[in-house]
Amino acid sequence: MPERQLDRDAVVAATQEAAELAFASWRAGAAPDTKVWEKSRNNPVSDIDMSVDALLTTRLQAILPEAAWLSEETVDDPSRLDARLLWLVDPIDGTRDYVRGRSGWCVSVALIADGLPVFAVMAAPAEDKIWVAAVGEGVTCNGALLSGSTRQEFSGARVPADHVPRVDSDLVIVNKPNSIAMRMTMVACDRADLVATLRWGNEWDIAAAHLVAQEAGGIVSDALGRPILYNKREPLDFGLICCAPGIHQAAVDRLAERAAQILSSS
Repeated sequence: MPERQLDRDAVVAATQEAAELAFASWRAGAAPDTKVWEKSRNNPVSDIDMSVDALLTTRLQAILPEAAWLSEETVDDPSRLDARLLWLVDPIDGTRDYVRGRSGWCVSVALIADGLPVFAVMAAPAEDKIWVAAVGEGVTCNGALLSGSTRQEFSGARVPADHVPRVDSDLVIVNKPNSIAMRMTMVACDRADLVATLRWGNEWDIAAAHLVAQEAGGIVSDALGRPILYNKREPLDFGLICCAPGIHQAAVDRLAERAAQILSSS
């Protein structure tokens, strides 16, 4: 944890304030009351992403000025690599759901110390939920302590997905929010057993949810089963596995051949 005591309540309040800012322009089932454009193909961003980012920059850096900053919507400052502490933020994870009027988006805030998340807050105002996690102390959702999936058998595992390949037809599809972080909270809340991807992903997408899932008893790794460390020069990891401990190795084994093919062709 930080050398001086972190004002956790202030971090929670800042995240809630940011979520309320985003929620004010969100419209259920409709486009939000804000400007939306594409940063790249199929990668939308809105004025609200930028406003939330600016608000969190101001609030969080005031709470812990010695922490460096990395966010999806801020130009990367390489000096962060020399910092022990880092604020790792996704102003709106699940922007596609946000701009389509769906509820599967959230504001994600994580404090990283020596490459690992030590405190995290996730707010999903469209679903009226807030998660707060501290390393070694557990995680709550709306104040209630969470205990995540304890599944032991891979076949039949609940997976948030639109569809699965035929080879994975033994898995059970459940509703999938656009936000990868929100999918990871489903493992923490025992509404899913497994979240898995086989693409390169950004640190800010998963840092807060990593701690949420971990403190609920889950395991989080990259697609090859390796631990994920944060504040890397290139803040990317290949794939994600977030699941109940009892099925982690089975998930690694199931994805191994596909992961190898993707990596060998890249």
